[in-house]
Amino acid sequence: MKNKKIILMETRSVKKKRLLHEIYASFSCGEDRISDLPDAVIHHILFFLPIKSIAKLSVLSKRWRHIWHTFPDLDFTTINVPSTSSSSGYYNLTSKVSSYVRNNYKKFHANCTSSGGADFIDQVLSFREKNSGIRVLRFHANLSFSRLNALIRGAVKHNVQELDVEVATNDYFNFPRSAITSESLRVFNLKSKYPGFRLPPSSIMKNGFKNLFSLSLSCLIMYEQPSLRDLFTETSFPLLKKLSLDGCTGLTYLHVSCRVLANLNLENCFQLENLDIMCPKLEKLSVKSCFDSYTSGTEVKIVGPRLKSIVWSNNTITDQSCLEDLTCLIEAFVGFFVLLEDIGTMKLRSVNDFLSGLSHSHSLVLENPSVEILSKNNHLAGISLRPFSELKSLELHTGFHKHNIPGLANLFRSSPATNTLILNITNEHNIQRRKWNRDLWQLSNSGEERFWESQSNAMNSFLQHLKVVKIHGFSECESDVSLVKFLLKHGKVLQEMFLCVAELSKSRDSLHREKIKSQIMGFSKASCNAKIVFK
Repeated sequence: MKNKKIILMETRSVKKKRLLHEIYASFSCGEDRISDLPDAVIHHILFFLPIKSIAKLSVLSKRWRHIWHTFPDLDFTTINVPSTSSSSGYYNLTSKVSSYVRNNYKKFHANCTSSGGADFIDQVLSFREKNSGIRVLRFHANLSFSRLNALIRGAVKHNVQELDVEVATNDYFNFPRSAITSESLRVFNLKSKYPGFRLPPSSIMKNGFKNLFSLSLSCLIMYEQPSLRDLFTETSFPLLKKLSLDGCTGLTYLHVSCRVLANLNLENCFQLENLDIMCPKLEKLSVKSCFDSYTSGTEVKIVGPRLKSIVWSNNTITDQSCLEDLTCLIEAFVGFFVLLEDIGTMKLRSVNDFLSGLSHSHSLVLENPSVEILSKNNHLAGISLRPFSELKSLELHTGFHKHNIPGLANLFRSSPATNTLILNITNEHNIQRRKWNRDLWQLSNSGEERFWESQSNAMNSFLQHLKVVKIHGFSECESDVSLVKFLLKHGKVLQEMFLCVAELSKSRDSLHREKIKSQIMGFSKASCNAKIVFK
């Protein structure tokens, strides 16, 4: 993946140099073919260049000055790229045009780099031709609130459609009101660094954003603003399709009921206590690092008849969970953050209710410590999961040891149609795991093997559908080998079993490891087509 990125970056760099070379060359040879193209075509070509390079091209002719003053995509996040040294290769042409550009380079460079680029942005907006709309404006800056407001007002005057701002200020600031009242704005991303920003009263917020499609807010402060908890409704955002909230402090209750919302992302909202989502067209939901482990009375309710993907990661278990009508769910990723000793019966039932709401999913990934929670759930509350009747792929992350075997069995029993099982076994240094020894632990003496055998009838449907098993972090421990032995013995349609050996096991006695491999290859197989692959 890293090599692909490097190749892609090199390709883009070569493309930028080639474009600039062709533009300058067209002037040098006296045949300006590019300038004869329509504005829209030239704008599309220049879209692939850094904005400083586009600005420098404005000195070539009056036509190119017009092209620059009407350029619709202003991405100032590239304001320091390319640097003087890396750009020098662009100006090695011998024509008088390239010489003129070199002479004007210092002037452009000074404007581009002063005040974090804010002066250059001001200059660009001030030279915009009348009725030349801005399709995209992106900038990162460290500036005052008044300066930020002025920049956004200037963009709104030019009917900006997409506004992407990352700003750092010396103090709290208020949400720019000019963006709220803009009729042209379709996409607005506002990312603030510490200390953050506040929203205006709900009466102002609810009267704006009527044409907004996408909204992303980061480092939002919502203390003592209870009236804003019902902000994200159909009335306030009738056309909103994508919403992202990151690092919102003081946000304890959030109700989202936008009629056409399709994508909702919540992250780092640690103080969230109550989440209520009722969106009839929601397709993707991601909630990461929300809710506080020391807060009581927490609740989550999700109603999404069109929801296809849900990511629920690094969240504490709420006291109540209600997931309704998720009949279109394709994939679910669940990871709870919790201390197992703090789990009571109420939270155990909440876990059951949450997972039962995902019963229509075709693919399910459960992170640590979900398996451990289900083992405790089964022991204390006597709760059985609702069957995952549509589940085809089950992926589990677990610190595999004998205490969480009931949780695994619970999931296998609840997955009657699963054909792919993936186990990622994490190494827990504080857990002592018994090594497998066929000579010492025969079937009559191995409690784990006896347990799995006792579950064979209850898991009959699961074992009749299972085709592929992948175990990452496989070791010579009894828990790992006992499960492998059980699945081989009863997996009637099993085709492939991949055992990816843990790094720690690779460093141990190679002879012992080879002996275990040989023993596994000799295990009884219910499927004559079962292929065992060690990695």
